[in-house]
Amino acid sequence: MEFVMVPGGWQGGWVFDAVADELRGDGHQVRAVTLAGLEADGPPDADRPPNLDTHIEQVAEIAGRGGAGPLALCGHSYGGMVVAGVADRLGDRLGRLDQLVFIDAYVPQDGDSCWSLTSDRFRDLFLAGARDDGRWVAVPDGADPHARPHPLASFLQSLRLRGGPGRTVGRTFVSGGAWPGSPFVAVSERLRRSPDWRVHEIPVGHDIARRAPRALADVLRTLPPAGTGTGTGAGAATGR
Repeated sequence: MEFVMVPGGWQGGWVFDAVADELRGDGHQVRAVTLAGLEADGPPDADRPPNLDTHIEQVAEIAGRGGAGPLALCGHSYGGMVVAGVADRLGDRLGRLDQLVFIDAYVPQDGDSCWSLTSDRFRDLFLAGARDDGRWVAVPDGADPHARPHPLASFLQSLRLRGGPGRTVGRTFVSGGAWPGSPFVAVSERLRRSPDWRVHEIPVGHDIARRAPRALADVLRTLPPAGTGTGTGAGAATGR
């Protein structure tokens, strides 16, 4: 399987390094994306921050360069907005062996934004972080030293979906558990009741890829085809 992995806010593809090593050891292909504007040496044009559409187009182009084998689009946190948009743009090119994986992530519908789906705690954080210039959200206190300021526009822009890929794609949600202030607890509980989803829990908090890379890789390497989700109680995993 080929994995395209999209990080959450302020992070780059490096956050998936340990997970990618695990998967590549099994012979999988992994492309961990650093989204536009989050480059290690800073954005090419700080006066023109990218938005959600920019990130969707970037990842769709990367995913479109893949081979003919199964594809797993994996998004962490804000990355859930991106992979949902990518899957919509790929449309009927995705089939029952392809996968959408939301790693403690936003699971948007048409018209949703990261801003509309998140909690008041994170809205306050976005606004406070963008106070200096109104364009870039400063790295929160306590974040990984590799983290970069995140473009506010990408948090605010609403997602516009065109109708694909429908229900043919496998769908998995990986919960980090009920960490303080999580905006993802309610969505994970809702998806547990859906026959179209598999829900796993790795209760290590939000930063699953860094705190439990082996447990996350275990979930990803056993992704089932679409139509085999079991709804409530599917797939519990233990952090390592």
